Amino acid sequence: MNNTLLQLKVKQRLNKLASNDYDNIECWQIVEAFNKGQFDWCRRNLHGTNIVREGDEQSTTRIDDFQILLRTIIIPATDKNDYYETDLLPDNYLRWKRLSVKASNDCCKNRKMVVYLVENGDIDILLRDSNYKPSFDWAETIATLEGDRIKIYTNNEFEVAEARLTFYRYPISIQVKGCNNPGLNITSTLNVECEFKDDITEVLIDEAVKILAGDIESFNQMQRAQQSVENNN
Repeated sequence: MNNTLLQLKVKQRLNKLASNDYDNIECWQIVEAFNKGQFDWCRRNLHGTNIVREGDEQSTTRIDDFQILLRTIIIPATDKNDYYETDLLPDNYLRWKRLSVKASNDCCKNRKMVVYLVENGDIDILLRDSNYKPSFDWAETIATLEGDRIKIYTNNEFEVAEARLTFYRYPISIQVKGCNNPGLNITSTLNVECEFKDDITEVLIDEAVKILAGDIESFNQMQRAQQSVENNN
Protein backbone atom coordinates (compact mmCIF):
# COMPACT_ATOMS: atom_id res chain seq x y z
CA MET A 1 0.00 0.00 0.00
CA ASN A 2 1.46 3.37 -0.98
CA ASN A 3 1.77 6.24 1.49
CA THR A 4 -0.76 8.47 -0.25
CA LEU A 5 -3.51 5.87 0.15
CA LEU A 6 -2.36 5.12 3.69
CA GLN A 7 -2.74 8.77 4.73
CA LEU A 8 -6.15 9.03 3.07
CA LYS A 9 -7.39 5.97 4.93
CA VAL A 10 -6.20 7.38 8.26
CA LYS A 11 -7.95 10.72 7.64
CA GLN A 12 -11.09 8.96 6.43
CA ARG A 13 -11.38 6.92 9.61
CA LEU A 14 -10.76 10.02 11.70
CA ASN A 15 -13.44 11.87 9.69
CA LYS A 16 -10.88 14.55 8.76
CA LEU A 17 -10.95 14.42 4.97
CA ALA A 18 -12.76 17.77 4.66
CA SER A 19 -12.01 19.26 8.04
CA ASN A 20 -10.48 22.72 8.44
CA ASP A 21 -10.82 22.93 12.22
CA TYR A 22 -8.04 22.93 14.79
CA ASP A 23 -7.98 19.14 14.85
CA ASN A 24 -6.41 18.81 11.38
CA ILE A 25 -3.86 16.01 11.32
CA GLU A 26 -0.44 16.79 9.81
CA CYS A 27 1.58 14.22 7.87
CA TRP A 28 4.26 13.87 10.55
CA GLN A 29 1.58 12.98 13.09
CA ILE A 30 0.27 10.21 10.84
CA VAL A 31 3.80 8.90 10.29
CA GLU A 32 4.61 8.96 14.01
CA ALA A 33 1.33 7.28 14.98
CA PHE A 34 1.65 4.61 12.29
CA ASN A 35 5.23 3.75 13.30
CA LYS A 36 4.27 3.61 16.97
CA GLY A 37 1.28 1.45 16.04
CA GLN A 38 3.60 -1.00 14.25
CA PHE A 39 5.74 -1.43 17.37
CA ASP A 40 2.69 -1.75 19.65
CA TRP A 41 1.07 -4.33 17.36
CA CYS A 42 4.27 -6.40 17.08
CA ARG A 43 4.94 -6.46 20.83
CA ARG A 44 1.33 -7.29 21.70
CA ASN A 45 0.94 -10.10 19.20
CA LEU A 46 4.38 -11.64 19.63
CA HIS A 47 3.70 -11.79 23.36
CA GLY A 48 0.11 -13.01 22.96
CA THR A 49 -1.68 -10.18 24.80
CA ASN A 50 -4.47 -10.04 22.21
CA ILE A 51 -8.09 -11.08 22.17
CA VAL A 52 -7.32 -14.66 21.05
CA ARG A 53 -4.28 -15.04 23.37
CA GLU A 54 -2.09 -16.16 20.47
CA GLY A 55 1.59 -15.36 20.65
CA ASP A 56 4.65 -16.08 18.57
CA GLU A 57 4.02 -18.93 16.07
CA GLN A 58 1.01 -20.31 17.97
CA SER A 59 -1.05 -20.40 14.78
CA THR A 60 -0.51 -20.39 11.03
CA THR A 61 -1.76 -16.80 10.99
CA ARG A 62 0.91 -15.68 13.47
CA ILE A 63 3.62 -17.49 11.52
CA ASP A 64 2.45 -15.87 8.29
CA ASP A 65 2.12 -12.38 9.81
CA PHE A 66 5.58 -12.23 11.37
CA GLN A 67 7.80 -14.28 9.04
CA ILE A 68 8.84 -11.04 7.30
CA LEU A 69 10.53 -9.86 10.52
CA LEU A 70 12.62 -13.01 11.11
CA ARG A 71 16.36 -12.70 10.49
CA THR A 72 19.31 -15.07 11.04
CA ILE A 73 22.86 -13.78 11.44
CA ILE A 74 26.22 -15.20 12.47
CA ILE A 75 27.13 -13.43 15.71
CA PRO A 76 30.79 -13.52 16.83
CA ALA A 77 31.49 -14.89 20.31
CA THR A 78 34.57 -14.55 22.57
CA ASP A 79 35.81 -17.13 25.06
CA LYS A 80 35.44 -15.99 28.69
CA ASN A 81 36.55 -19.29 30.30
CA ASP A 82 33.26 -20.84 31.54
CA TYR A 83 31.19 -19.22 28.80
CA TYR A 84 31.37 -17.48 25.45
CA GLU A 85 30.08 -13.91 25.19
CA THR A 86 28.76 -12.62 21.88
CA ASP A 87 29.11 -9.19 20.35
CA LEU A 88 26.31 -6.71 20.95
CA LEU A 89 22.91 -7.69 19.60
CA PRO A 90 21.97 -5.98 16.31
CA ASP A 91 20.47 -2.49 16.53
CA ASN A 92 17.23 -3.78 14.97
CA TYR A 93 16.88 -6.66 17.45
CA LEU A 94 13.32 -6.88 18.81
CA ARG A 95 12.67 -10.37 20.18
CA TRP A 96 14.57 -13.64 20.69
CA LYS A 97 13.73 -16.62 18.52
CA ARG A 98 16.55 -19.15 18.78
CA LEU A 99 20.32 -19.62 18.94
CA SER A 100 22.05 -22.31 16.87
CA VAL A 101 25.57 -23.25 17.98
CA LYS A 102 28.29 -25.44 16.49
CA ALA A 103 30.76 -26.64 19.11
CA SER A 104 34.11 -28.42 18.96
CA ASN A 105 36.50 -30.20 21.31
CA ASP A 106 39.58 -32.39 20.90
CA CYS A 107 37.66 -35.35 19.50
CA CYS A 108 34.78 -33.81 17.52
CA LYS A 109 34.36 -30.76 15.35
CA ASN A 110 31.30 -28.63 14.59
CA ARG A 111 28.78 -30.61 16.60
CA LYS A 112 25.35 -28.97 16.50
CA MET A 113 24.20 -28.06 20.00
CA VAL A 114 20.70 -27.57 21.36
CA VAL A 115 20.67 -24.22 23.20
CA TYR A 116 18.14 -23.40 25.92
CA LEU A 117 17.60 -19.75 26.89
CA VAL A 118 17.38 -19.62 30.69
CA GLU A 119 16.92 -17.00 33.39
CA ASN A 120 20.00 -15.25 34.76
CA GLY A 121 18.78 -15.85 38.32
CA ASP A 122 18.90 -19.63 37.82
CA ILE A 123 22.30 -19.93 36.19
CA ASP A 124 24.28 -21.02 39.28
CA ILE A 125 21.75 -23.76 40.05
CA LEU A 126 21.56 -24.99 36.46
CA LEU A 127 25.34 -25.18 36.09
CA ARG A 128 25.42 -27.61 39.05
CA ASP A 129 22.47 -29.70 37.87
CA SER A 130 23.53 -32.74 35.84
CA ASN A 131 20.25 -32.57 33.91
CA TYR A 132 20.74 -28.99 32.73
CA LYS A 133 24.42 -28.08 32.76
CA PRO A 134 26.30 -27.87 29.43
CA SER A 135 27.15 -31.26 27.99
CA PHE A 136 29.13 -31.83 24.81
CA ASP A 137 28.26 -35.54 24.87
CA TRP A 138 24.54 -34.78 24.89
CA ALA A 139 24.98 -31.78 22.56
CA GLU A 140 23.09 -29.46 24.89
CA THR A 141 23.91 -26.20 26.59
CA ILE A 142 22.28 -23.11 28.11
CA ALA A 143 22.47 -19.40 27.37
CA THR A 144 21.42 -16.13 28.97
CA LEU A 145 20.82 -12.57 27.81
CA GLU A 146 22.67 -9.80 29.63
CA GLY A 147 23.72 -6.29 28.62
CA ASP A 148 22.54 -6.76 25.01
CA ARG A 149 24.87 -9.75 24.67
CA ILE A 150 24.38 -13.52 24.80
CA LYS A 151 26.34 -15.73 27.16
CA ILE A 152 26.75 -19.31 25.92
CA TYR A 153 27.86 -21.56 28.78
CA THR A 154 30.41 -24.32 28.16
CA ASN A 155 31.79 -25.44 31.55
CA ASN A 156 35.08 -25.64 29.63
CA GLU A 157 33.87 -28.80 27.85
CA PHE A 158 33.94 -27.35 24.35
CA GLU A 159 34.66 -24.33 22.18
CA VAL A 160 32.00 -22.41 20.31
CA ALA A 161 32.95 -22.61 16.64
CA GLU A 162 29.89 -20.72 15.34
CA ALA A 163 26.80 -19.05 16.76
CA ARG A 164 23.79 -18.19 14.60
CA LEU A 165 21.13 -15.96 16.11
CA THR A 166 17.57 -15.99 14.76
CA PHE A 167 15.52 -13.04 15.98
CA TYR A 168 12.58 -10.80 15.21
CA ARG A 169 13.76 -7.39 14.04
CA TYR A 170 11.99 -4.08 14.38
CA PRO A 171 9.59 -3.27 11.53
CA ILE A 172 10.88 -0.66 9.10
CA SER A 173 9.51 2.80 9.91
CA ILE A 174 7.56 4.43 7.11
CA GLN A 175 8.59 7.81 5.72
CA VAL A 176 6.63 10.28 3.60
CA LYS A 177 8.66 12.35 1.14
CA GLY A 178 8.51 16.06 1.97
CA CYS A 179 7.08 15.45 5.43
CA ASN A 180 8.85 17.46 8.13
CA ASN A 181 9.50 15.95 11.55
CA PRO A 182 9.40 18.89 14.01
CA GLY A 183 11.03 16.82 16.76
CA LEU A 184 14.14 16.10 14.68
CA ASN A 185 13.76 19.13 12.39
CA ILE A 186 14.34 16.85 9.40
CA THR A 187 12.39 16.68 6.16
CA SER A 188 12.11 13.22 4.61
CA THR A 189 13.71 13.02 1.19
CA LEU A 190 12.21 9.69 0.16
CA ASN A 191 9.12 7.54 0.49
CA VAL A 192 9.41 4.38 2.60
CA GLU A 193 6.22 2.34 2.41
CA CYS A 194 4.92 -0.17 4.93
CA GLU A 195 6.67 -3.51 4.44
CA PHE A 196 3.74 -5.62 5.65
CA LYS A 197 1.21 -7.05 3.23
CA ASP A 198 -1.97 -5.06 2.70
CA ASP A 199 -4.23 -6.98 5.09
CA ILE A 200 -1.83 -6.27 7.98
CA THR A 201 -1.35 -2.67 6.82
CA GLU A 202 -5.11 -2.19 7.17
CA VAL A 203 -4.86 -3.36 10.80
CA LEU A 204 -1.90 -1.04 11.38
CA ILE A 205 -3.91 1.87 9.98
CA ASP A 206 -6.51 1.20 12.67
CA GLU A 207 -3.67 1.12 15.22
CA ALA A 208 -2.60 4.58 14.03
CA VAL A 209 -6.17 5.85 14.06
CA LYS A 210 -6.61 4.57 17.63
CA ILE A 211 -3.53 6.53 18.75
CA LEU A 212 -4.47 9.73 16.91
CA ALA A 213 -8.11 9.57 18.02
CA GLY A 214 -6.96 9.30 21.62
CA ASP A 215 -4.63 12.27 21.14
CA ILE A 216 -7.45 14.49 19.88
CA GLU A 217 -10.03 13.03 22.30
CA SER A 218 -12.19 11.59 19.53
CA PHE A 219 -13.50 8.70 21.57
CA ASN A 220 -15.97 7.25 19.05
CA GLN A 221 -13.24 6.84 16.43
CA MET A 222 -10.84 5.49 19.06
CA GLN A 223 -13.30 2.80 20.19
CA ARG A 224 -14.14 1.81 16.62
CA ALA A 225 -10.44 1.50 15.74
CA GLN A 226 -9.71 -0.47 18.92
CA GLN A 227 -12.53 -2.90 18.17
CA SER A 228 -11.40 -3.30 14.55
CA VAL A 229 -7.82 -4.04 15.60
CA GLU A 230 -8.87 -6.73 18.07
CA ASN A 231 -11.41 -8.30 15.73
CA ASN A 232 -8.75 -8.69 13.04
CA ASN A 233 -6.21 -10.35 15.30
